[in-house]
Amino acid sequence: MAPMSAPVGSDRPFLNRRLAAFGTTIFAEMSALAARTGSINLGQGFPDTDGPAEIAEAASRAVLTGLGNQYPPGPGVPELRTAIAAHQQRFYGLGYDPDSEVLVTAGATEAIAASLLALLEPGDEVIALEPFYDSYAACIAMAGATRVPVTLRPHGDAFALDLDELRAAVTPRTRLLLLNTPHNPTGTVLTPDELSAIAALAVERDLLVVTDEVYEHLVFEGSHTPLAGFPGMRERTVTISSAGKTYSFTGWKVGWITAPPELVSAVRSAKQFLTYVSSGPFQYAIAEALHLPDAYYDAFRADLAAKRDILAGGLAAAGFQVFRPRGTYFITTDITPLGEKDGLAFCRALPERCGVVAIPNQVFYDDKSAGATQVRWAFCKRTAVLQEAVDRLGRLAR
Repeated sequence: MAPMSAPVGSDRPFLNRRLAAFGTTIFAEMSALAARTGSINLGQGFPDTDGPAEIAEAASRAVLTGLGNQYPPGPGVPELRTAIAAHQQRFYGLGYDPDSEVLVTAGATEAIAASLLALLEPGDEVIALEPFYDSYAACIAMAGATRVPVTLRPHGDAFALDLDELRAAVTPRTRLLLLNTPHNPTGTVLTPDELSAIAALAVERDLLVVTDEVYEHLVFEGSHTPLAGFPGMRERTVTISSAGKTYSFTGWKVGWITAPPELVSAVRSAKQFLTYVSSGPFQYAIAEALHLPDAYYDAFRADLAAKRDILAGGLAAAGFQVFRPRGTYFITTDITPLGEKDGLAFCRALPERCGVVAIPNQVFYDDKSAGATQVRWAFCKRTAVLQEAVDRLGRLAR
């Protein structure tokens, strides 16, 4: 068979220029490297065990009884929207109407995409905390807007936000603040004082805010505080969360937004042309998950905190500088004490050296030099897996 010829006029690249700079995600590259080398994958952030059995059984029951096997309602099944509203009231005292102020999405990733596509136009600027989850940059680009990074910088054993730098980044073109707390990949949890200052800035400059709060139940010191609860913020904030991280069913892709009706309507207008609907039976199961007792959340958090300490101790013993996370299930380290200076090269070589895979943080920065020596590790794995990874990483110290 003759080779396929390119279409006429193919001097123009197939991929549109807004996405051309992004290529394949680092997660796909490093997970493929883990599979090829048989390494322990501490790169991509997914658990290696399933969530509560009773929630898996609820999904099975939904499938077998015909709940959600056909298209669910566009905004999400009523049971889940009601459970999401009850969750926000239960944990944060925030009241939302499940019929007009809740929207179910295909995971938080779609919620982010739909929010940014709906709320932004070319010429708008979006301030995002750097380093940022890679989909943020791609979604801002697809919307034709311009991202303006405000960098979280190492301060002691953690990363900190410079509120003066944030304020200085706001211009007349700034349309939206995109915040992530608890923050992936640094593990930073913005304090109530920091959030209060951000809220005052948003009100003063009349900014919209999209908050990614998927790690809300993984705060190890202190607690999570939603920005929407601050004065003047409920009417301008799209709050995003999801079931994947809280209940360890990342493949189900059930996420949601809570926001005032006008913002929900805008986001739904974009979302309907993305997936339209998704995860029908799983929506019913997550509605049950959201009603799990406090003991579930306490045990989940304690388990991850113990795993954080195992990996953090092992990384420190191996010679890394460790930034101890207050939230999420990621640890950021600096490789400089090991005599290394290129995190991407380090991560690509690590499987052959130690049989472990991690993620170079520089891919989460516009300013690659700011994160050049940082490496992220996921600790949402079985204890035995983490202990084996620590043993292997000990070769670096030896």
